[in-house]
Amino acid sequence: MRLSLVQMNSKTASRDENVERACAFVDEAAKRRPDLVVLPEFFNVEYFPQFRDYRYMDYAEPDDGYTQTRMKEKARQHGFHILSTIFEAARPGFYYDTAMLIDPEGQIVGKYRKVHPAAYLSLEKIYFRGGSTFPVFRVGDWAVGVSICYDNLFPESCRCLMLNGAELILAPYATPVSDPWENLLTTRALENGVFLAACNHVGREGDWVMSGKSMIIDPLGKILLQAGGEVEQIISADIDREAVVRARRRFLLARDRRPDAYGAITKATEELHG
Repeated sequence: MRLSLVQMNSKTASRDENVERACAFVDEAAKRRPDLVVLPEFFNVEYFPQFRDYRYMDYAEPDDGYTQTRMKEKARQHGFHILSTIFEAARPGFYYDTAMLIDPEGQIVGKYRKVHPAAYLSLEKIYFRGGSTFPVFRVGDWAVGVSICYDNLFPESCRCLMLNGAELILAPYATPVSDPWENLLTTRALENGVFLAACNHVGREGDWVMSGKSMIIDPLGKILLQAGGEVEQIISADIDREAVVRARRRFLLARDRRPDAYGAITKATEELHG
């Protein structure tokens, strides 16, 4: 598979402009003949959950709104998959941070709703609820999962994706946090024997300066390619499913797991000691 990540800045209160700029990046990425293009979390708007203002609820869109309609057009035009993550208005009162996988025919063939809305630095929990499942989707021969931004601070997220069959995990981001960026994500890749592709915003958005440094990591935790921390950039790499097989033969973590011993993870809070 050839994978392309679009690291971009999103301008304030400029959805249409941001979407059209994203379309231009997708057009540029198309010259590299990718199978899958990944856009950052909330690429169509500035990272609004850094602020508390319910007017930002107006940023939410359905899956057939302006943003995803344009992304569907681009997927059809170029004949590849696009992962497009937006603030989704699923129905009245139900809002999510949703990554949507669009196929080469321009159809949404998968949705992942962020399970862990952030309450660390940001205020995501006042805008949307969390999802509750870790689905895995097909992209050609690959099994692909999604883990959005703060999700990756919970090792259970990527572990559930791996157990559900994921060989590649896509991680759309909107973060100013640059440390321990590499250590965190290379560990998620290594401990699950998966490729992991993290795609971030870059540059100033509101009061934050997004840290960029988008990257593609192999199943042994090696960074194959990484963008800079200050500029908009497209990075692309060819990845091989056989590397997943080799990594999982080298580190037999699936064999040595002991889920029967991990009961504390699923205990009710009141049952925990200390």
